[in-house]
Amino acid sequence: MIADKLKWLELSAAVAADRIDELVSIFGKYGYGGAIIEEWPEDSGNKTFVVKIYLPCNRSVNGKKSRLMDDIKQSHFPIRLEEHTLEPGEWLNAWKEYFNAFEIGEKLVIKPGWQSELASSRSRKIIELDPGMAFGTGLHVTTRLILLRLEKHLEPGMPVLDLGTGSGILAIAAAKLGAASVLAMDIDPVAVSAAASNVEKNKVSDIVQVKKGTLNKTTCRRLKGYFDLIVCNITASVISDLAHGLAVVLKPGGRLIASGISDAGLDEVLIKLVIEGLKIEAIDSEGEWHAVVAGKTENTKFQAPSSKQ
Repeated sequence: MIADKLKWLELSAAVAADRIDELVSIFGKYGYGGAIIEEWPEDSGNKTFVVKIYLPCNRSVNGKKSRLMDDIKQSHFPIRLEEHTLEPGEWLNAWKEYFNAFEIGEKLVIKPGWQSELASSRSRKIIELDPGMAFGTGLHVTTRLILLRLEKHLEPGMPVLDLGTGSGILAIAAAKLGAASVLAMDIDPVAVSAAASNVEKNKVSDIVQVKKGTLNKTTCRRLKGYFDLIVCNITASVISDLAHGLAVVLKPGGRLIASGISDAGLDEVLIKLVIEGLKIEAIDSEGEWHAVVAGKTENTKFQAPSSKQ
């Protein structure tokens, strides 16, 4: 496992109780596996809360740290960011203290490999997922919002696209909930490797195909009108940029469930999707994060990009 061979940077900050969700939303965009909240009781009876994330010490670590600092400054957080470097292997041990099995909706349970199956969850579909190099353990609100909608809208036999698959959690969930086939795509080779590993671990390799790539012109022409359901947990700007491609490969009568959308990017996403002829059916929100559900009407027609464009 790649995570066992890397050093990790632990970033943490103490925060007041009324701003925990806000800081978790900011930190969660950068930390692999999401953010952790620690609660420390004080002698006075009050509680101190600390939010932590972990970044792999690779070539991108300084850039991510810099963007995180910019986000903190723009949000006017009066916090002090603490740093601590973890040796290979320490990172996973740190996660074991916090990442326990948890249920989502009425049908799913996410559990790490080191934890036994919960007796209360035996009637649910189990997704085994450890924190890893690719984002997505189900802990972050953007992932949870899609999982809840996936449970509601996925019908057995549907072909599904998971664009920006990350850890593969959404693709695995779709397969466990009855999808006939799932195409899981990501442009990050690390994510592709992690997703493929998780798909195999969850024994859904016969349903989920993991590929490196995105919705380029060739893919849009080949898959025009193919998917009954599309899930993508990326960013508002990427969703907006890919709005046309998403509309092209979505089958008439199908649905798009898009998340990773912050307050600042919501309007842009809604406008782009409507321009492409999709009908906004619902917006689920938690804190500053939003998931948009959009449908493609039966009479909407799209022209896939030509090779000359």
